[in-house]
Amino acid sequence: MKNAKKENQTFEDIRHIDENGVEFWYARELMPILEYSNWQNFEKIVKKAKISCENSDISVLDHFTNVNKMVLIGSGAYREQTDYKLSRYACYLIAQNGDSRKKVIALAQTYFAVQTRKQEITEKEYSLLTEDEKRFYQRNLTRKGNYSLNIAAKNAGVKNFDKFHNAGYKGLYNGETADDIAKRKGLRYREDILDNMGSDELIANLFRISQTEQKLKKDNIQTEKEANKTHYNIGKNIREVIEKNGGTMPEDLPTPEKSLKQLEKEKTICLKTINEIIFNINHCWKYKRVVPSIQKIRLFYCEWYHSRPLKNLLIAKHAIDFAKLLSSNFTSLMFKALKSE
Repeated sequence: MKNAKKENQTFEDIRHIDENGVEFWYARELMPILEYSNWQNFEKIVKKAKISCENSDISVLDHFTNVNKMVLIGSGAYREQTDYKLSRYACYLIAQNGDSRKKVIALAQTYFAVQTRKQEITEKEYSLLTEDEKRFYQRNLTRKGNYSLNIAAKNAGVKNFDKFHNAGYKGLYNGETADDIAKRKGLRYREDILDNMGSDELIANLFRISQTEQKLKKDNIQTEKEANKTHYNIGKNIREVIEKNGGTMPEDLPTPEKSLKQLEKEKTICLKTINEIIFNINHCWKYKRVVPSIQKIRLFYCEWYHSRPLKNLLIAKHAIDFAKLLSSNFTSLMFKALKSE
């Protein structure tokens, strides 16, 4: 685990951010981390990755960009050096096409696969998510967005971040501060308001966050007063667009029955219960004479557990109830099996 963490940090160390806030990696910098010492050999892997990208009907140019450079080779002479600007997905494909015998390649495959999956989700996949799953997804985006916004705000001279964020809320929520929103939602003291929003409300706030960050950077704002004013105006503009399009005002959107923290807690409990049930089923499995139904139960749970690991809490709850019902028969089945031996 420590090694994996170290490699992940290395991949992050060579990550670059362009002027539009888009992350990328250089192939020449990735090469030694993946333990390739020869560019010709590594470029063959890059070309294989490009073919994989093309075969997936994904634009190669969106993920692999040629960035040839002039490098000094001595005696004041320069020569052109081939390099590539890579997206995270491109790095993942390179790792997939690398030498799988290398431990670092396996780590890279895992790292870029997980990170890419965290960041990217298709419109079709999103539409298939439950409301709670959409909330988790949008909350993750707002968390990252607020982190970037705070950096931009700090660079613009903001020192009182509570006042800065309240300016945005006031614009979007018709004068309400974060505390006002929390009171209206009936939240406990210091409970996160973003954890208690539905997906539509989170999307409106994500738009406020991203647009404010872009505006602070684009207009090169340098004072706290101007930054607060900008955040307020962006929030107000988004509110006006929602109103113009006949949408529901953010303060009129329903507050979910459960916060995301509550759902996380439930998910943890579900996972623990399922693990215990699978353990019991596996433990009982050694008594193979105990009715063929145990085999079906075991296969059912193993397949369900690995194919959809607790994304849908409703399915999880039904599965747990069903498992408990089946588990209640395990003891009597075990005694019968032991008796017959």
